[in-house]
This record gives sequence, structure tokens and C-alpha cells, in this order.
Amino acid sequence: MINPKLPYIWYGGDYNPEQWSKDIWQEDIRLFKLANINIATVNVFSWSLLQPSEDEYDFSLLDEIIEKLYENGIYICLATSTASQPHWMSVKYPEVLPVDINGNKRSHGGRVNFCPNSKIYRYFSGKLVEKLAERYANHPAIVVWHIANEYGTYCYCETCEKEFREWLKKKYGTLEELNKRWYTTFWGQTIYDWNEITVPTLRNVIFHHWITGKLSTVAQGMVLDYYRFMNESILECYLNEYRIIKKYNPNIPVTTNLMGTFKPLNYFEWAKHMDVVSWDSYPFYEDDYINVAFRHALMRGLKQGEPFMLMEQTPSQTNWHPYCYIKRPKVMRLLSYQALAQGADTVMFFQLRQSRGGPEKFHGAVISHAGHENTRVFREVKELGEELKKLGDKILGSKVNSQTAVLFDWENWWALENSQGPSAAINYPQGVESYYRALFENQLGVDIIGIEDNFEKYKLIVAPLLYMIKPGLEEKIKNYVEKGGIFITTTLSGIVDENDLVYLGGYPGPLREILGIWVEEFDALPPEVKNEIVIQTDYKPYFSRESYECNLVFDVIHMEKDTVRAIGLYKKDYYKGSPVVTVNKYRNGFAYYIGTFPSKEFLKEFIKYISQTHKIEPLFKDVPYGIEITQRVKDGKVFTFLLNHSEEIKTINIGGKKKDLLTGREYEGLIDIYPREVLILED
Repeated sequence: MINPKLPYIWYGGDYNPEQWSKDIWQEDIRLFKLANINIATVNVFSWSLLQPSEDEYDFSLLDEIIEKLYENGIYICLATSTASQPHWMSVKYPEVLPVDINGNKRSHGGRVNFCPNSKIYRYFSGKLVEKLAERYANHPAIVVWHIANEYGTYCYCETCEKEFREWLKKKYGTLEELNKRWYTTFWGQTIYDWNEITVPTLRNVIFHHWITGKLSTVAQGMVLDYYRFMNESILECYLNEYRIIKKYNPNIPVTTNLMGTFKPLNYFEWAKHMDVVSWDSYPFYEDDYINVAFRHALMRGLKQGEPFMLMEQTPSQTNWHPYCYIKRPKVMRLLSYQALAQGADTVMFFQLRQSRGGPEKFHGAVISHAGHENTRVFREVKELGEELKKLGDKILGSKVNSQTAVLFDWENWWALENSQGPSAAINYPQGVESYYRALFENQLGVDIIGIEDNFEKYKLIVAPLLYMIKPGLEEKIKNYVEKGGIFITTTLSGIVDENDLVYLGGYPGPLREILGIWVEEFDALPPEVKNEIVIQTDYKPYFSRESYECNLVFDVIHMEKDTVRAIGLYKKDYYKGSPVVTVNKYRNGFAYYIGTFPSKEFLKEFIKYISQTHKIEPLFKDVPYGIEITQRVKDGKVFTFLLNHSEEIKTINIGGKKKDLLTGREYEGLIDIYPREVLILED
């Protein structure tokens, strides 16, 4: 569990009592207790109240808030407030303010509005955290620290430029090596002095593509390194606070809230320095339950399957979405249990009381503007709180047990989408998610892992769009396959090294040997232009159709080894009849290649074929769309979560007798699951 001081599912969320008078605090606490809330995140944006001037600190209000909550049985997730520096700092020390990608210096305002390399910012944030840690690190109410809030602002100021040069000197040692890695002979961009290096902005190497309007660059190696540098710079702000907190009490876990598929930060690197991963989940109206499960699985995968914190979700509306749709009755409960099913040990909201003003005044809350318990949302929160309290510590610390995995790599994402070509329609997270979806719908149990994680625990690994192959990854994949692993990769894989330089000798570069193919060229066409994958005779029994649509990219593939077989061929164009889906027997394993973007229908049936061929058994069979089944395991006990995300009654076969932890009822064989209903079954 995250902290044994609070040995239950943590239930609560962000609370901002500094926005309200103290008589309202009393009413809030009454309502919190009524809703069975046991934790509140406080002090998220209070720096200006804690430090009204450079040499003045005042913790009296925070003292009162913490004591008031704790004496009423509510524990504290204590934030450091450092996501938003006070006005006086920005005015007196304007160097703390960031410069945007246009080269414009920002003024004070908003949040996460600081240069991550500002020594002034790091000094004052560290000093504040030192005082907070001295005061509260051993307070019995504190169960977790929450550093800053939703990091992610890149800066392009002179300070960052100087620090970037120093970072490059350490990384490459000489300008000769840097010029080689950045391929500066192209367009005559050779650098002869470290001071010639600038930060990449819209004033030099970054531009809006004249056709697509998307950001693009003429200096891929430079921009890729700047992303790495910014990721490390922002991480150092977090670590500056982390180290201080740990001096005072190393036993209290420390986290910061992440944001799912958030491109600017490499969360696999961040997770190495987080005691527990936490994240904020805000599904869009068009998202289905598999989109949401994918992002939960990504966050779970950051620490190799350890339980994570759902730090924020809305009980009703999300104000910053294009349309502030309301979560329909029972959906908040359903999504909360989905988080638990996917590995969370907490259910927390933003926020507990709805703000009266500011940009988030229309963001949902446990206590709405009405200010009382007689609302649908509060009743649902209260009912869920009662259920979670009854669950106690039953599932705490349990882990999702998966037999397949999908590879996700932030630097690969950066490099692929920074490349000019082959297609402006390529979206890396969506490409990865399409394979996650196919595994998920086949009930195979699926994790999302990074390139540094253990491969050998999985029967099947899928690495979609593995454009960048870093040193050591080729050998790791080979070892996995030759020992009996099943490996699937796709078009645009094995193309470049860690500096976005193409591997010479033919695509897919380092993966060519295990795949047994050579990709001579790839054809990228508009999304509406379709081709078809024609299933070959030997494989037809495994598929329901003769052919399946595909689009975006079409690899021209040559099979180079006798061990390679074509599962599917193109139906048309000049590459008609050439392979598009292949399999190669490599030592004791198999390596599959899909040289295009296939339809959902193909991927679902292809993964089913893989599972049947290689005897990867699904958790359950014949599960209809809309039903999510996930298993968490603890001390040998299996907890099976069944969630009906549809608006129809669904029937499935659960096999032997099982008991529902939520109702105490026993089930066996064929059972009906009602719309938006949840079962947690224990054998």
C-alpha cells in the first residue's frame, strides 16, 4: 500500500479552503465525513499566501487547515505550492519567467509559468519546501507529498540557452562529435563554436508547416536533444524539492501528478524518481472505455505494474474540454472502479468544493455551487465512498497480472513526429493504442512497458512504430525472440538511431535479421486512400474475411529468408501481390511485421490468430464489446473486475463460483451484467 498510516482505498481530492471563509470549512468537513472522504490534497496553489514577501513566511492558515481536517479523521496529501510563484518574485526577479517558442518573454500570470533552469526559482522553491518539510514532515496527518502540479512548460530563454550548451558539452564532448550526431553538413549548418548554438524556436529551426500547419523542424537532432534537455531540466526542479523532503522524513512517499499521454515529458524517466506514480484522468466525450484503460495502463507501466494514484478526476464536468459534458448517472462510479481495476489504489477528485471564480469555476466538484448534499453528484460520491470503505484493504497493493505488453517510448514519439515525412497523419500514441486495443479486446491481459523494462515476463510484445532503435534495444529484442518470445512490430520501425540518423543498408535496420525482410521503400498516401490486405490461403481459417482495409503507409517488402512467410498481400497498386504482413521463425520465437496501418477489424482478428497459434489463453472467452475484464492479484488471490461500459445488459460466462466483494452475492457460469454495473469477483 502507498502508506500504511491510511490502510484503505484513498478517497478524496483537491481542497482549496483558502478560497473560502472558515464557517464554510465547518460545512465542508461535515459533508466530507458524510461522503466517507478520508484524504484531502491541500496547499496546491498557496505559495503567495505562505510567502507574502521575500523574507516573510506565514504558515498559520495552513496549520489550521491541516489540524482541522486531521482532527476530523481526514488525512493530508500535502502539496508544495511551487507550481505558481508569487507576484513579487516575478516582478523583482523577472529572470524566473519563461520565454516561449516564439521568443517572447512571458509576464506573470497563470501557473507553471517559470523557467525550469532559473536559479532564483530553484532557490526560492527549495527554501519554501525546506520550511514546509521542517514543519510538517513528521506530522501524523501527512501520508504523501505532492510536489508542484502538472509540470511541462518548456522555456527558450538565455539561461536555458547557456545551460543547453553545457549539457551538450557533457553529452558529446567535442563539436566534431556534435556536428556528426546532428548531421550539420546538411544545408551547411556546421557549428564551429559552442556559442553558435541557440535554442530551437520559431525564429530559427522550427516552423509551421506551410501545408499542414503543424510544427515542424529543419534540425531534428538538435530539437530532439532540446526535448531531452528540457525534460531533464524540469525533472531537476522536481528533484530539488524531492531531496529536501526526504531529508526530513524518508518514509513519507513523494509524487507529482502526471497527465497520461503528455508529449513534453518522458514519464518513464520521471517515474524512476517518484515513490508512487499519480496522474490526472479526464476522458474526452468521444473516448471509449478502451481509450481510458490505455492511459491507465501507461501510468501503471511507468513503475512496472506497481499500484498508482488516481490523483484527479472530475465527479461531473471538465471545464477545459471543448464541451463540458456531464458524466451520466453511474458513470463516475464506473470510471472510478475502472481506475481501481487498472491498478489504482486511490480514487481522488478535482475538486472537493467548486470554485466561485477563476477559470475552473465550471469544473465539477463533490460540493457544487449549490453548497449542500442534495445533488445527484454528491449522492453518487457518497454511495461510492460507502462501498470503498467496505472494501477496506482487500485489494490494496494488488497488481494487474498481464501476459502481453505494448512498448511505448517517449523519445521515439518525439523523433517520429518531428520527422518531415513520411505522413502528417501519423499520431504515435494513437498508433500504439490501436494495438493495445486489439490485445485488450481479445482479453489477453496487457501492460504498457518502456524499452528498459523486463521483456521476458511476457509471452507476446508488440512494438508499434518503433522508429528509433537505441543502443542495446536491438540485442534485447533478439534475445527475447530467440528464447521463445513472440514479437510484433510495424511499418516505420527500425529506421533511425538515437540521434534520428537513418540506419544504412535497408529498412528496418537493426530489426532486419529477426524479421527476415527488407523494406525497399514506403508509400505514404492521404488517409482516405485505402488498399487491402488479402489473407493468404494457409491463414484463411483464422480470419473471417478474405481481405481487410489498410491506409496511410504501405511498405514495399521483400522476404529475405526461407523462414519467412507472407500472411497477407496487397490487393492493388504497383505493389499488388507483394507481402504486407509477414512472420519469421527466429530461433525459438517468432517475429511478425505489419507494413501498413490496418483496420481495427484486421488487428482484432490478427491478435486472435496470434493467441490461438501460440497458445496465449484469454482471461475469458466470447466477451462482448463494452465489457472490461481486468484481474488484480495479491497473495495468490485473484480479484476479477467486470465492468459494463455499455447501456445494454451483457451476458458472459465467468466459469466457477465466485463472490462479489461489493454485494456479497455469489455468481457462477453465465451471468448478466447490467448497464454501467461493476462486479469485483473473488474465487
